[in-house]
Amino acid sequence: MRVSTKADGFSVHAISGTRVVMLHMNAKEDVLDGFLGFGVGLRTETGGIRWLKGFKCFESVVPDPARAQRFDTADHPVQDFRWGHYWAEPDRAYSYVIRPLYRPVNGDLSTLRPGTDLEITVRTESEEIGQHSIFFNRGAIVSQAYAERFANDETLDQDALKAELDDPHSERTQWLSRGLLEGALNFIAQARDSRFSLHCGFYELTYPPILQALADAAARGARVEVTFEADFFKRSENRRTETKYGVINRAAIAPFAGQANLHFKERIHFVAITHNKFMVLKENGHPVQVWTGSTNITASGFCGQSNTGHVVRDEGVAQAYSDYFDLLARDAQREEMRAFTEARTPPPQEELPENSITPLFSPRKGSSELDWYGRKIEQARQTVILTSAFGVTTRLAKYFDNDRDYLRYILMEQRSRGAGAQEMIERDRDTRIVFGQGLGFTGSLGHWRKVPGFKLEQWMWREHHFRSSGHVFFVHTKYMGIDVLTDEPMVFTGSANFSPGSLSSNDENMLLIRGNTRVSDVYLTEFFRLLNHFYFRQVANRKARDGHSDPRIRFLDETGDWVRGHFQSDFYRSKRRELFGVAP
Repeated sequence: MRVSTKADGFSVHAISGTRVVMLHMNAKEDVLDGFLGFGVGLRTETGGIRWLKGFKCFESVVPDPARAQRFDTADHPVQDFRWGHYWAEPDRAYSYVIRPLYRPVNGDLSTLRPGTDLEITVRTESEEIGQHSIFFNRGAIVSQAYAERFANDETLDQDALKAELDDPHSERTQWLSRGLLEGALNFIAQARDSRFSLHCGFYELTYPPILQALADAAARGARVEVTFEADFFKRSENRRTETKYGVINRAAIAPFAGQANLHFKERIHFVAITHNKFMVLKENGHPVQVWTGSTNITASGFCGQSNTGHVVRDEGVAQAYSDYFDLLARDAQREEMRAFTEARTPPPQEELPENSITPLFSPRKGSSELDWYGRKIEQARQTVILTSAFGVTTRLAKYFDNDRDYLRYILMEQRSRGAGAQEMIERDRDTRIVFGQGLGFTGSLGHWRKVPGFKLEQWMWREHHFRSSGHVFFVHTKYMGIDVLTDEPMVFTGSANFSPGSLSSNDENMLLIRGNTRVSDVYLTEFFRLLNHFYFRQVANRKARDGHSDPRIRFLDETGDWVRGHFQSDFYRSKRRELFGVAP
């Protein structure tokens, strides 16, 4: 949902997803003399204002803030033209009060001079109704909120931690899952009796709450079929060989083997990786809904690295996934898989149909679709957002390396490894690249350090991650958005990593969605929730690594100079203000 308002030279543009509301402010330059920032508050049911809080303060007012102390933004304002409300609830109306605040005549910043309040009401999107339901987990384990709420996982016995994460009702699991696990369990729970069936294609299959939910559906009389990586068949040697995920998947499903109506089907004849994470719901034999996205069926998938689950209630889309599942379920050979995916989901038209949902399955005969994605990036009119767990492949990176005037954002886990790829995406000053990381993350798996050069220990809790090994800690989502703030946005989302292998070698699925602003707003708001979270940590870690101390980071600018960069036309912050804001 998108709404805006304006008053006395200021404007506010609100964009809501399901659990995030982004507020973007704008202003005429002639109202900024002595301007020190925005107070941001929520209107209460009794008509009062509950001012939201921030970490920064005026040094002249609070010269020695306590560790983790927070301050009302009505007294210590937001010195930016954006604010994110990251703890909103789905399908709920929020009324915000945005108050411009100025330096008082006497210069005493303990009592700021208010401008005219702007009020705006926006409703978050539902996770339960409509053609699309979209779920994002917390994806920010390394955060101040997590450190404070759970006293850091390094103090917790690992067996006790596993028990908590395996319990869908525990406080820790519900906080980290943030609706993602609940969404998956509710999808499965729709298989209420023998009229229903579930057909699931999974890569990793080890998370007890999902396995138990599937078993419960089978016990209710629903037919449940699950394909999973069971090993790999080496055609050159005509033999089956054990794989890491084959071993752990077989061990996880062993307690459920032989249950009536529950059928586990081995996938061993894949090309490279059987990387799907989807479920199809049928009613009376007819496909009606699909669950897809980036979430592996693991504790880390739901409660650790950032992930999404996306439900589509469309019989045509569900039928396509059902037909694809049938091949996986009989462990079809690569030649048959590629013939099917090319015929059933051919390369997309240069322009997707208006208001459309187009499935795209792999493995395919080649990877020409990467150039199709690239042309969408290159032809964007307004903005591009992209998440990339394993860096940006050279084939795609070259399309970011252009001189067109629009903002591009990449949230990634690892640096690009292809020839010249990282240089290509970094070359244009309109591309903002943020890496997933926690405070003190060294870049090595499972190794953390303090950041003394940045003096963050003086005012923040040390952050920690419950994973100590693995390939992806933070950014595991696989989606791209093109012109997401227009009335004709495009969102591409699913299991594939926008790489040649994801198209030509892996079992994968993607949805190409055009023209749905509701879908776009959910992905947009969640993207910037994590981008902003990790950007601060990226800056802090870089300064600590370079040995730069910044003792004044906690303090607000008391001069008003902070505004300048937001109104210099060639500066990124000015372009961002114009992109997200509306004319005041």
